This record gives sequence, C-alpha cells and structure tokens, in this order.
Amino acid sequence: MGRSEVSSIYNKGEKSVSFMAELLRDIETLEYLIEQGLIESGVQRIGAEQEYCFVDRFFQPAPVIIPVLEQLNDPHFTVEHAKFNGEINLDPLVLTAGCFVKFEEKITDHVKKLRRITKSMGYDIILTGILPTIGQDDLSADNLTPKERYKALSLLLNQLRGEPYEFRIEGIDQFIGNHPTTMFEACTTSFQVHLQLNAEEIVDTYNWSQAIAGPVLSCATNSPLLLGKRLWRETRIALFQQSIDTRSSYNATTERVPRVTFGSDWVRNSILEIFKEDIIRHPVLLGAPSIPDPEIVDHPPKLRALSIHNGTIYRWNRPCYGITDGKPHLRIECRYLPAGPTIIDQVANSVFWIGLMKGLPDDYKRISVLMDFSEARSNFIKAARMGLGAQFKWMNGHRIPAKKLVLDELMPIAIDGLAMFNIPESETKPYLDVIRERVISEKTGSQWTLDAFANYKNWGSIQDALLQTTAGLINREKSNIPVHKWTPAEKPEVSNPGIRYRTVDQIMSRDMVLCKPNDPVAFLMKIMEWRSIHHVLAVDSEGKLKGLISTSLLESMSEKMVIDDLLASDIMVYDPLSVAPKTEIRIAQTIMRQGRIGSLPIVKEGRVLGIITQKDLDRLP
Repeated sequence: MGRSEVSSIYNKGEKSVSFMAELLRDIETLEYLIEQGLIESGVQRIGAEQEYCFVDRFFQPAPVIIPVLEQLNDPHFTVEHAKFNGEINLDPLVLTAGCFVKFEEKITDHVKKLRRITKSMGYDIILTGILPTIGQDDLSADNLTPKERYKALSLLLNQLRGEPYEFRIEGIDQFIGNHPTTMFEACTTSFQVHLQLNAEEIVDTYNWSQAIAGPVLSCATNSPLLLGKRLWRETRIALFQQSIDTRSSYNATTERVPRVTFGSDWVRNSILEIFKEDIIRHPVLLGAPSIPDPEIVDHPPKLRALSIHNGTIYRWNRPCYGITDGKPHLRIECRYLPAGPTIIDQVANSVFWIGLMKGLPDDYKRISVLMDFSEARSNFIKAARMGLGAQFKWMNGHRIPAKKLVLDELMPIAIDGLAMFNIPESETKPYLDVIRERVISEKTGSQWTLDAFANYKNWGSIQDALLQTTAGLINREKSNIPVHKWTPAEKPEVSNPGIRYRTVDQIMSRDMVLCKPNDPVAFLMKIMEWRSIHHVLAVDSEGKLKGLISTSLLESMSEKMVIDDLLASDIMVYDPLSVAPKTEIRIAQTIMRQGRIGSLPIVKEGRVLGIITQKDLDRLP
C-alpha cells in the first residue's frame, strides 16, 4: 500500500533537493543495515493486499469507497486509485504450520465484513482482475479517489507524459485508444502477496522470483476482457503498464524504462541495485515533511523517503523495506497475481508462489548463467498473453509448454519449499491440488470468463453479455468453490429486465458504419444496402459527430434530385439529436418518440461511441 501522507515535490526547488538528500541517506542507511547484519533473519512472514471493485445492483462500477470506509471504521480497509476500488491489508503471519489456513480465514473474515456493509448500502463487491462491465464513462477524473496521493500522482504522471496515454492491446479482438489521464489504471485489480526474506538470500530469491513469474502467472490468469474486447488472458499486465507509461515521443530517450516494469537485468550482487536503478531512471514525484530517523542503535529507521519513492515504481516483483515488531526486514512483493476469481483460488496461487520461492533449488541460485534475462521477461509476457497455452524457454534454452513446466518441475519444488517450514502436507495439499487440477483442466478464471461471455453474447448485446458474465462471476465467487469446478454459464444469471437494462450504453451498437461528410451518397446507399442498415453517421477526422443519413431521408431526396451528384454533406441532417452513454433508456425513448426519429447517436465529448435504433428498443424485454 502506498503512503497517503504525501504531496507533490516534482520540480519544487528546495523541497525536492531536501527530499533527494533524504533519499540518498536512506540508501546509505539500508546498505549499512545489510552489511552489519541488522536486517531481521530467522523468521519468515507472509502478507497480502486484497483489491476489489464495488458494483451497484446493475453490476456497474459504484464509486462508493469513501462512505463505505466511514461505515467500516477499520484500518485494514483503505482506498485505491478510483472511488469504485478498494483494498484490504492483511496483518503479516509467520510462515509456519497453520499459517495458510489462517491466511484464508483472515481474508474471508474481511471480505464478509465488507459485504455486510456494502449490502446494507445497496452494493456488492467483486474479486476480479478487470471488472467486465467497466466502461469509458467510469474512467473520468470525477472518479479519482479524493486523496492527496492520488491527486498528486495523477497530475505529475500526466505532466511527465505530456500527451494522452496511448493503448494498443491485441488478442482475439483489438483495443486501440487513448486517454488524457491515468484512470485506466483503476481497471486493474490485484492480489498482492508479500514474502519476508533473510538479507543473505534475497538476491538469489529475487532473481528466482523473476524466473518463475511467467509460469506462475500462466495458471492464475483472470482478466481477459476490457471494454467488451477479448484481449490477453491477463490483460491487466499490458493495461497497467500502458495506463501510467510516462514515456512519450519527446522524452523516451531520457526515460527508457517504464514505471511499470518487469526489470531490465538480473540482480548481480545486492538488492540495493534495484533501489539505485529506480532512483537513476525515474524522477522523484512525491515527498513528505522530513522527520529525522532515530539512531539505529535505539530504533530501526523507517527510511520514509526510500519507501515513498519505491511506492511510485511498479515492478511486478518489487523489493520492499519495512519494520515488523520493531525489527527492520526485507521482503518481495508479488504484484502480478490478479484478484479472484475466489478467495480459495487466490490463496492457492499464494501457496504455490511461496512454496516455489522457498524451494529454490541450489542449481538455480546463480540463474544468470542458466537463463538470459530477456527470456524470463519474454516468458512473463507470453503467460499474460496466452496463459496455459504459452510455451516457455526455460533453463539452458530448453523449450517447454506451460502445463508441463508447472506440473512436472515446479510443483515438486513448491512441495519441497513448503516442507522446509514444517507445514504439514494436510494443510498445503488442498491448495496445491487446486493449482494442479486447474492446470490439468485448463479451467482458469480467464477461461470461464471467456466461455461465459461467448455464450451470453449469442443471446443478446455485448453489454448484456458483460453484465451477465459479471453476475456469474459474483454468484460463483461467493460459493468459494475453486474456479476449475465452476458450473458453466448455460442460462442467464439475471432475469429481471429492470436490472438487465438501464442506460443506453448497455444496448447501443458499437459496430457502426461511419462516413465522412465528403463521401458520395451513391457509395453510402450501396453500403447501407449491403449491410441492411438504415442509418449512417457522418463524422470528422477526430470522430466527432457532424450529421446523420437515413434510408427515409435518401428515399425522399431521390425523388427530388440526382443522387449520383451528391455528397453526404449535401443531404445529411446536421447536428442530429444525441445522448450521452449513461442516459437512461426511458429518457432516450422519450427523445426518439417526441422527435419522431428512428435512431439516436451515443456521444461523449462530441465523439461518437455508438448508436441505438428503434429495433434495439423493440428487442428489450
């Protein structure tokens, strides 16, 4: 969790210089702590951060985090980037017998408490990598969490970028777009696992965490949909990086590494290499009033400046410094695992990852001679793209399918790693069996979501399919049955028409035929005939609505003039009636009835997003 008691210091003169000096002192202090053996050893702890999304009774994002937190009044619950997100911070547990059962119990208790509050307010939550029903409208600056940290970060990242954030993600479908702010980050929801390590083992173990990231992610994917597009099995990976990528066309030469990164090389000698690299590569954005750390002999230093800067660099495996029970420690934060699809699936992912981390074979401790770093990074991207369909390049260049690597090599390593901490097999086996059976069946959260979406899309609109898929995810999550045992989506999850359809963006068609004002009318007539459509929207080069052409208009014009000589601009209805995406359907119906029109463009900030016609309204139950 990032610190909230911060403010912008980017380009703030003396404040920035003062904070940089404090940051450099923190690096020197951490180096001293490591060299003098003052980092806690002999005890290993685990922890986690559970992110989630709020939804309303229509399964749309609900921006209610602030009133919910007021009702909870519990420090375990905190804010996230958007008002429709939240985060639960688990207390650390010692890695020993009984810890994973307690781990699951604590998450369950917190989620139950959260659901009691949200239910009383008319809302619910969902554990998912990307909420399927989230829309462009939900990503406005109005939904940014009203806390100084998020306001400052958003403003500064936008300034660094200097131009809109660009998105290009290709899967079964293709998502290409741009956005003026960092709000697309709010689409991504994770389950972040922490593992405390001894200082003397953290270099080898960190490198190992990079090597196993691809295989671990391949069997845990849970975010295949974004804005109705079927993209990567773990779309969250690409989306998060692109949503706060401050590298633009004019500053790419000075900041070559994105703030969301897998890394650029193995750690060679000290974990300090990562902290130093991040200071070199990325400008300091946030700071806090300087409070001198006490003498190390009396109390462990908080290293606030280092922690604040580290919290603005989003490595998928991030080293962290902290203090527990009055002792300084080092830990690795695994940030790439998605939230959901159930609590037991999340715990199973955590047990598998922790077992692998602690089971690092001696032969792999100098991994830099066995695997090129670019191969580990490539494996990670392959896993995000293809999930269990990926084929990895493993040690010594050996090529191996994801399923075989996980089942035949990594599962035995995880079992051995957990056994080192006297954790009985009766405790770990049920969780590892979830991973094993999920991999064998290839029934990940992503696979269930894609199958459900495909089924529901055959019965209705894309928006209805997204709504039904979201309802299916929530209904099954509450059972806490692991995803590989879920029933398929064979019937609608929501049957109440009042819940199924509320706003025009739920029923609008995005697959429109658009034209330019200077397109020949004869050409448009043929397109309308071929596609059996009755309305074409005219837009300018920026996608802004300029006019509308209908078959009824064409028929009336053909009686008065020669169509072959006309352009769209000669006959189109200029500035036609239009509505915003979140306009209620009943209001749109009234506008169409009173205006005696058969279609209504859906427009945001002048740009066309979709269209509804009388046929769309007639199909409503």
